[in-house]
Amino acid sequence: MNRREMMSLAVPLMAAAYFAPSLAFSQEAARDPYAPTEVAIREDFEVGSIVVVSKDFFLYHVIAPGRAVRYGVAVGAAELVWKGRATVGRKVEWPSWTPTPEMIKRKPQQYGKWADGMPGGPQNPLGARALYLYNDKGQDTAIRIHGTTEPGSIGRAVSNGCLRMRNEAVMALYDQVPIGTPVYVY
Repeated sequence: MNRREMMSLAVPLMAAAYFAPSLAFSQEAARDPYAPTEVAIREDFEVGSIVVVSKDFFLYHVIAPGRAVRYGVAVGAAELVWKGRATVGRKVEWPSWTPTPEMIKRKPQQYGKWADGMPGGPQNPLGARALYLYNDKGQDTAIRIHGTTEPGSIGRAVSNGCLRMRNEAVMALYDQVPIGTPVYVY
């Protein structure tokens, strides 16, 4: 094989290797609309920020001007939707969970037994990771971006106000965002 033949084979192989990750993203998205997918977005979003469009059930992590990784989420049930601006104030792997007094009041049969809390682990409803959202005064909002034990809930309005992600998705996001990351929920 001469140099010209070798180069004619090498260029397509290099192109395939370069584009393979984006092809994997798009092929997965074709099968699952809530799979992580790199997408184009408006250029005015701050790089590194998280933008949630609740009505569409998507969270966008802005990775470059005009580019984001889009993740499917579950959002708060109609009367429990939280919207606003926050920052990631804390990050926890396999977080413990305690239902709020309001949750216990709404559904005492479901949440009352956990009034003293539940340790982190595979059965915990916060899943594998949690990003704790804080307001502009540095106070915990009680809203989390977290994993779930119910991956089938993604794409639905079913939570108590938090933003649920599949565990593998929240683990990827967790590794990408530092404390202080701005979060905008619409």
